[in-house]
Amino acid sequence: MASVDVFDAVVVGSGFGGSVTAYRLADADLRVCVLERGKPFPPGSFPRSPHETAKNFWDPDSRLYGMYDMWSFSGMDALVSSGLGGGSLIYANVLIRKPESWFVHESFDGGYENWPVTREDLDPHYQSVETMLGARRYPFDVEPYRSTPKTLAMRQAAERLGLPWELPLLAVSFGDPPVPGAPLAGGEDNLHHSPRYACRLVGECDLGCNLGSKNSLDFTYLSAAHRLGADIRTLCEVRSFEPVREGFQVSYIEHRAAGDEDPSAPPVRRTVRARRLILSAGTLGTTYLLLRNRSAFPTLSPALGTRFSGNGDFLGLVFKAKERRRDRPGETVPRLMEPSFGPVITSAMRVDRKGSGERDRGFYIEDAGYPEFLNWLVEDNVLTMSDRVARFLLRRGWSRLTGTARSRVGRQLGDALGKGLFTATSLPLLGMGRDVPDGRMFLRDGNLDLDWKPAASDRYFEQMNETMERVSRSLGGRYAANPLWLLNRLITVHPVGGAPMGSSAREGVVDPFGRVYGYPGLSIADGSVLPGPVGPNPSLTIAALADRSATRIIEDHRQNSEDPS
Repeated sequence: MASVDVFDAVVVGSGFGGSVTAYRLADADLRVCVLERGKPFPPGSFPRSPHETAKNFWDPDSRLYGMYDMWSFSGMDALVSSGLGGGSLIYANVLIRKPESWFVHESFDGGYENWPVTREDLDPHYQSVETMLGARRYPFDVEPYRSTPKTLAMRQAAERLGLPWELPLLAVSFGDPPVPGAPLAGGEDNLHHSPRYACRLVGECDLGCNLGSKNSLDFTYLSAAHRLGADIRTLCEVRSFEPVREGFQVSYIEHRAAGDEDPSAPPVRRTVRARRLILSAGTLGTTYLLLRNRSAFPTLSPALGTRFSGNGDFLGLVFKAKERRRDRPGETVPRLMEPSFGPVITSAMRVDRKGSGERDRGFYIEDAGYPEFLNWLVEDNVLTMSDRVARFLLRRGWSRLTGTARSRVGRQLGDALGKGLFTATSLPLLGMGRDVPDGRMFLRDGNLDLDWKPAASDRYFEQMNETMERVSRSLGGRYAANPLWLLNRLITVHPVGGAPMGSSAREGVVDPFGRVYGYPGLSIADGSVLPGPVGPNPSLTIAALADRSATRIIEDHRQNSEDPS
């Protein structure tokens, strides 16, 4: 019989909860094992070609072990990440602390949102995470960063609307001094042993940074945990776990990715044991695992699956923006906003809650960028370009028939390509905030399902949509809302809730320190523990809660080690 590896702690998942927890426990001399279902993505491995991108999705049944994991439910779709570093591989690097007044204790129709932790509780942990992630603001005070069109546009829009505007902290390396593309000192001191370079301002953050400019979790917390001896295992997907004597037994599937000696071989099932088990598989993953394994934990809180929220995610688009000519105030010219220049997000404006309850819940609006090649897809696709090319060919054919002596045709070729003004004068807007956390996740035929309807959050989304339209008008542009919203459907990249924290087992699955009620040694550290939306980008708050939870796990571990009885 094969021996079973035994650890002080097993961490399931390597996102913002799992990576922080693994590092903190390893730093406290605990024997730590991290089980990550996805594979490593060192710089240079993130696909860009259509052929490779088509395979960059997560579906192990189809032998796909890519980064994007898409979940589709009746009223909402959710996009999360699979890979070493979790959501940090595809997020936009924004680190904003949850506003103090948004740690609420409020009731709404059919439920409530109650935060058993405060901003004061989290502030020291926010600070620790920001330091570890090398957080800094977009260097808007020097060139070429000072001339970033979308940042200038957002600042002007906020001023015209009377809204607070900020350059949020970003987990991005810009260099010191900031120089796009400059090699980073000590860049190869990471678990990938890969050189890293300062941000080249190409808007590819959400596709995975092939330059290593993002201070993602694999470069920060996981590299530090690895140096401290943590056993990090990738392509290891946890399927089941149960309490056993002196801890927990965890069973997982070891996938065989393409490139292995025999990629067609079936996955191998393995088992590990640990005194402590920390679930950090993300909002959807952790809730799904707990629901699937509920028979092994019969006294889990009835709150399991509840308090789901999409963190108010909403998408809008400013397009065909214009501005007045300085030399001729009565005339306008296209306003260039160049969304592909810079990291994906550089700045944010905040609309605070004015009252209480669900009618004035507050939200953020941030500029959004995307890679330059998407501009080509939009501007020069077959439908938009065919007419221009046809005109060029007709001109050349007419010149041939008439014998026109005109050999320089640069202007005609330029006209065939088009002016590219639609994308240059457009700017996507990302919204997120405090929607109503009244969703419930459950199993249907063994699959995770979600009962969530946007009706309770209608007023919130209407306010978001109205504000984005005002932003668009202030920039002289037209506005288009996410068409899915018009179809009463939304997509989120920030799902939260499902195993919410509470002051009792009746109110939450875990206590304010992430410990599962009724099961000593079992903790949760990811977005599922949030009892409601964070409001701003939730990654920093998830990491701060994990840092706080890890402190208590270490204290409990030391206390139990000193007193085994």
